[in-house]
Amino acid sequence: MVKALEAARKASRKALEGTYEGICKIAVNRESTDEDTGLTGSAEEIEAEDIPCRLSFEKLAPAAQSETGAAITQGVKLFLAPEIKVANGSKIVVTQEGMTSAYRASGVPAIYPTHQEIMLELCEEWA
Repeated sequence: MVKALEAARKASRKALEGTYEGICKIAVNRESTDEDTGLTGSAEEIEAEDIPCRLSFEKLAPAAQSETGAAITQGVKLFLAPEIKVANGSKIVVTQEGMTSAYRASGVPAIYPTHQEIMLELCEEWA
């Protein structure tokens, strides 16, 4: 029974990873102190790169019309291997289908035996 479950998970993971069309880079913003000046600042550090992944998009609600225009809400979900560590608030740069976009991990990943899913927010600027 256990071997059958392991074989099924292995096959499921292989099939899912076959849908990965993109690659991503994961970075975190860490505080550091300059040894010469003693000043503290923040710097972007790459945690992982060239990670196979897949973005999935869904429209969450119809466009909401306002005086300044229509606002469209879109959900962006990242699929990647379960062993990749992604901290909440990480910057994730994804290249898929010839387009590169920067996102911020907006929550705790949902981790499954075959993959993980992370909801993302478009990263307009990296603070």
